[in-house]
Amino acid sequence: MKNIQYIIIGIFFGVIMLKSEAASWFRIYEMFQFKAFHMYGIIGSALVLGVIFVQLIKLYEIKTFNGEQITFLDKSKSVSRYLFGGIIFGLGWALAGACPGPMFTLLGAGFFPIIIVVSGALLGTWLYGLLKNKLPH
Repeated sequence: MKNIQYIIIGIFFGVIMLKSEAASWFRIYEMFQFKAFHMYGIIGSALVLGVIFVQLIKLYEIKTFNGEQITFLDKSKSVSRYLFGGIIFGLGWALAGACPGPMFTLLGAGFFPIIIVVSGALLGTWLYGLLKNKLPH
């Protein structure tokens, strides 16, 4: 029970995902057809809040629940890794109708056919782990 705070945060995140309709296949479908601003607004808000919170963490040297220092490491810059990774991620998102956050939210909400999508995502992550040293980065 030491990590109960993470379970509570995960449940809160799932409720927000469902109530904001970010886990809705219809909303995702609308986004990929450029018919509605709803999902772009959610993603844009998350981006802005993420930038603000990262800056606050750096400014005030906020620590984790366990008292450890939070550090941000620079990522290597390359076009191919983000281009190909983004294309694969976007295609999977468009085909499945869910990205990783909503996948687990839908599973937690009892939409059990999403197990197929979660299994595919986990398999893809496992395959990437096996092949990452052979891929262009």
